Amino acid sequence: MSPRSPSVNEELRRKSRERILQATVELVDTRGYEATTLGDIAERAGSARGLISYYFPGKRQLLQSAVHRLMHLTLEEALERAPRTDDGHERMARAIDAILGLAAERPTLMRTHMAGILQAEGFVQCPEQQRLAFLLRDTVTRYGSEDVDTDYPLLRALLMGAVVAVLLPGAPMPLARLRSELFHRYGLDWEAGAPPDGGPPDGTPSLRPSAGPRVSGHPDHSVQSSKSK
Repeated sequence: MSPRSPSVNEELRRKSRERILQATVELVDTRGYEATTLGDIAERAGSARGLISYYFPGKRQLLQSAVHRLMHLTLEEALERAPRTDDGHERMARAIDAILGLAAERPTLMRTHMAGILQAEGFVQCPEQQRLAFLLRDTVTRYGSEDVDTDYPLLRALLMGAVVAVLLPGAPMPLARLRSELFHRYGLDWEAGAPPDGGPPDGTPSLRPSAGPRVSGHPDHSVQSSKSK
């Protein structure tokens, strides 16, 4: 039998890594972080235990990569779903709804992920995190930001804060209220994206996308994009 080509080996490694990441998401989501062992993950993924250590330095890093992959895939699906659009406001609305939706649908997984990020290691710089960052930066760019290097980290921070607020034990914020605040900040219409049932919370204005891009550094958060000048 002739040896496999480098491209075939690379594809096998990619698929093996993805099986491990998917198994991690499934097990932590149902069992919790402490009750999930690397052996459990290897068994679910159909991989050797030592292969996990080859790809990831530890369990915490593995979980972060797994959740970043889930976030990337969820965000990508939301941005590209039919009817596909290049409208920056609609894409921003879809991005916000995708991330908030994960917090609501997978609270155990996302709470564990956020707790890990707040530890000393912080963000894991992995391919999955980089793909997620690319999509969020692209969303900010298409929205009309004139300073993406400032506005992308701000969007990321706002989304992280909203996720924490949804998941805060004992005092969670209603998702609809958090959504309305983010939509208000970015001048998005409530009906954009994937609006929850019931309409906007009482007292929340339903802003139209014509309000213009909201860019950091401007007190009213509303300036024209460079494309409209």
